[in-house]
Amino acid sequence: MLEHDATSDFAILGLTFQNIEFMQGAELDKLPFGAIQLDSEGRVKKFNLYESTLARMPQKDVLGKDFFREVAPCADVKEFAGRFREGVREKHLHAKFNYHFAFKQDPRDVSITLFYSDITDSVWVFVQPINEAPIVAA
Repeated sequence: MLEHDATSDFAILGLTFQNIEFMQGAELDKLPFGAIQLDSEGRVKKFNLYESTLARMPQKDVLGKDFFREVAPCADVKEFAGRFREGVREKHLHAKFNYHFAFKQDPRDVSITLFYSDITDSVWVFVQPINEAPIVAA
């Protein structure tokens, strides 16, 4: 696993992880990358507009669902879900890796950053497409 300080990804945008941790609704939707907050069981707490557009899944349809079973079952593998579960168990996770989302409607390669929050006992999943033009969320 490639260990990575996820907060450095936000510095270029003038953000800190703490800023993102407390964002709600429209503020979270303005981020130029996918942002998903999962509770310690893997249920979706937050799912921003960028990620909704990228995944082609309405926000309202994924909130409260099990990310690894109902939203992105292709991510229920050791490389992704295993890191998530280990991070929750250890209460520490800062990892960045490339991943292939094998969605039926639009498979794609992305850069994933997983970041455990001890403030909310949750894990943030940040998603950025690789080798693609940025998505402009409507």
